[in-house]
Amino acid sequence: ERAQKKVEENNFGIRKNLLEYDDVMNKQREVIYKRRRNALRGTRLKIDIANSIFDNIESMVIDYSNTKDYKGFKLEALASLHVDIPVTEKEFLNDRRDDLIEKVYEATLSSYFGRHKEMATKAFPVIKNVYEDPNAHYENIVVPFTDGKKSMQVVANLEKSYTSKGLELIDSLEKGVSLTMIDQYWKEHLRAMDDLRQSVRNAVYEQKDPLLIYKFESFKLFKEMVGQIGKEGVSFLVKANLPQQENTQVQAAPAPRVKARQLQERKEELPSAATGGQQYHDPSEINKKRRKSLW
Repeated sequence: ERAQKKVEENNFGIRKNLLEYDDVMNKQREVIYKRRRNALRGTRLKIDIANSIFDNIESMVIDYSNTKDYKGFKLEALASLHVDIPVTEKEFLNDRRDDLIEKVYEATLSSYFGRHKEMATKAFPVIKNVYEDPNAHYENIVVPFTDGKKSMQVVANLEKSYTSKGLELIDSLEKGVSLTMIDQYWKEHLRAMDDLRQSVRNAVYEQKDPLLIYKFESFKLFKEMVGQIGKEGVSFLVKANLPQQENTQVQAAPAPRVKARQLQERKEELPSAATGGQQYHDPSEINKKRRKSLW
């Protein structure tokens, strides 16, 4: 009986220890899944993007104000936010950090919304031609976007894109980028957490609590991951543009096999009218709604 009691106590301790480790991951999952639901539903997506922009600017201002590096600050803002900051060197050195953050934040948001409105206006004539074509029966359209280094295929509803004069396309872009960044960095974070869980066991030999170290280090990893999601997502969104094209010819693409939100590293893989798209023939296209690839 004493031996059985010892075994049960030991098993209970193991289960309790596992639950404590899992509790750390569950708290992180709640944060990530909430952001992912916001992106899927689009209810708070723009707020999350605005918060990411603000966090990036705040981190940038703190880093460069500590070193008094005005030129580095301007270059970093241009590279990551695609905006020429309306701050002079005198203001950068003498103004309060909160005032600097607010000025750069307002300038970045103004540039961001203006740029996306311009893209919607640029894309609308092509969307209009497809929607008003009596021979076309497409439910979704596939539009490529690029930031100069990476490219992304965005799937948007044709009717909503037409009625919103292209703004639905921008909403789909924000949704696609947010989901892609969350999924990519969350998977990498899960692998890093598994490695951390294995490595903290050695803390026992130093007479330290492995769970305490695991909680501390996992928080650092999670904070870095969230920052990376915001930084990379904002960087793509503020630089995103429609690829250059020789004409506005609309071509059919293998849309049922196109994966939305899939980033491609090579710019030359973008489908364009200049390279010529391939027609996708669906045997049951009479009874199915298809996607149309623009550009």
